[in-house]
Amino acid sequence: ALFRTAKYRPTYPPDGFADLEAARQWVLDFVTWYNQEHRHSAIRYVTPAERHRGRDEGLLARRQHRYQQARAAKPERWGSRPIRDWTPIGAVHLNPEPVVEAA
Repeated sequence: ALFRTAKYRPTYPPDGFADLEAARQWVLDFVTWYNQEHRHSAIRYVTPAERHRGRDEGLLARRQHRYQQARAAKPERWGSRPIRDWTPIGAVHLNPEPVVEAA
């Protein structure tokens, strides 16, 4: 998934990098963008930096409140659809340990 995200960035050079230094700089810029600006769907559209610093809970609580206000103000826009779930998610693991059940 990360490779696809990198390749589909508008700044990715379609003809490759001019040299190793250009590639290194692009990767540095990409990692900064990915961690500081990119809002990830898997962590409720907060940035990894916000989550790492513990700011996600406050952000998500404010979003939940805003969505509730929006639905109350214009219920016809929502119909029977529930508002998006903005509760913080638990731990995220890239390579979780397999669950071993006792015999």
